Amino acid sequence: MTNYHRMYRLGFTPWERYRAAAAESISDLLDREERSRTRPWGRALDLGCGRGQYTPELARRGWQAVGVDYVPDAIAAAQRQAPEGVTYVVGDVTDLSASNLGTFDFFLDVGCFQGFDAAQRLAEGRGVSALANPGATLLMLEFGPTRMRRLVGGVSQAEVQDAFPGWELVDVTPAETAGLGWPMNRTAPQWFRLRKV
Repeated sequence: MTNYHRMYRLGFTPWERYRAAAAESISDLLDREERSRTRPWGRALDLGCGRGQYTPELARRGWQAVGVDYVPDAIAAAQRQAPEGVTYVVGDVTDLSASNLGTFDFFLDVGCFQGFDAAQRLAEGRGVSALANPGATLLMLEFGPTRMRRLVGGVSQAEVQDAFPGWELVDVTPAETAGLGWPMNRTAPQWFRLRKV
């Protein structure tokens, strides 16, 4: 598993860089998600929320937003700038049942799944499935497999689907790469949207 504690200490947080590089395309994806729903949107869980890059945006849009991350320092930073209505929890996305979070209608994963090994990815899938309300959706960004696997552990569509049995793959959308820098811009990132069936 990726050592996120160390990555925060070293200031190597490509998922935060991605937020800055792809804010408009992420907003478009969230717009599309909401067009498929009726208000109120319900509850959203930001998986591996880090220092709160996306959770406040979900709340601003009208979701009851919760962010979960297992790095306490990241959660503390997120809490210091949390807008009203946003909840942050220290928790392990490979063991979501331990955090007593309740159920959700929407899950956002911007690369959290990416940092896990095969067993941990399956555990995340089980945990998300257990917390998913009927018809819940998951929007997940993953970087594709490359020859540079030691630098970026890529994720294939098959690996995503294997980790989420009982979910339907609704669509796959190429992700923005402008501004990512090397080697992330060589990974053919994609957004996967799944629905619980």
